[in-house]
Amino acid sequence: MLVAATRKYLNEVLGIPTPQAKPWAQASGLPYFLQDAFQFVELELLGRPVVLAITPSKEKQALGDIRIRLDKVRGQGEQPVVFVTDALASYERKRLIEQKVPFIVPGNQLYLPDLGLDLREHFRQRAPSTGTTLSPSTQAILISALLNEPQATNWHPARLASDMGYTPMTLSRAVRELNAAGLAATRRTGRSQWLHRELPAQQIWEMARPLLRSPVRRKVWAMSDTLPAGRQWRLAGLSALARDSMLTEPRQPVYAITSAEWREALSAGAREAPEPSDAAQELELWIYDPALVPGRGTVDPLSLTLSLQDSTDERVLQALDELKGQLPW
Repeated sequence: MLVAATRKYLNEVLGIPTPQAKPWAQASGLPYFLQDAFQFVELELLGRPVVLAITPSKEKQALGDIRIRLDKVRGQGEQPVVFVTDALASYERKRLIEQKVPFIVPGNQLYLPDLGLDLREHFRQRAPSTGTTLSPSTQAILISALLNEPQATNWHPARLASDMGYTPMTLSRAVRELNAAGLAATRRTGRSQWLHRELPAQQIWEMARPLLRSPVRRKVWAMSDTLPAGRQWRLAGLSALARDSMLTEPRQPVYAITSAEWREALSAGAREAPEPSDAAQELELWIYDPALVPGRGTVDPLSLTLSLQDSTDERVLQALDELKGQLPW
């Protein structure tokens, strides 16, 4: 299906006759792990032969592996090799472009630097017509539902909102936003209102990504000896990521707290440090409660991903790839 969709997409966006595709003859000379990872197709594009390395729709390859694998394929012939997949999250597109990895997402984006082409259309999502991000409370409710009830097709929004301390007015807005974004549909059973999702949790997450923001409002450094004793703040940032990956922990742990908790700490005598130091503690002030998943010493993995998605550090991006393998879907 991706072969046909790619041919049609190239015809539509480039205004050229639909290119003919055929199996790439040199694929048989590749190592077996590459033959298993991709379907290889050759076609002519703008007068040049191009090899498409198509990943199966149901398989997800780590971004760190894609460039390495395409380099190995490129060594088998002289044609440009293009990665083809049915969907990419915004941070994945950004990373591939930074690495100059050619790719095609049929119906969404085409990036072929070897041919001087970078056509960005729409991202695969059903978004509100305004194109704005979800409100912090709606984002928190969605992430909580995805992580705490990943297999459920019906979520009880009133219970989710109540657990987080949100008001009925906030709940109503969240339901409207999720409906408008196409992430869930409202259903009523008797006097109860439910949010029903048609797609698996992973697809809902990928659809929602362009509408979600980093939960970090700002970062502060506080003098460690002035912070409240007995606090139970959750690890965040690189400290949290290091707990769930091979990333080395930073010298100073990073914690996430709400703005209200920071104000309480200031009222109790906490002092903000003028600059980072060994005597200071790094704090992230979040736009919603960092404790969305019970029983964790770290912030939830989805919010953590959003807080670090703009990193350009290759080690952090690799660790985020590792983190995806621990999600509950």
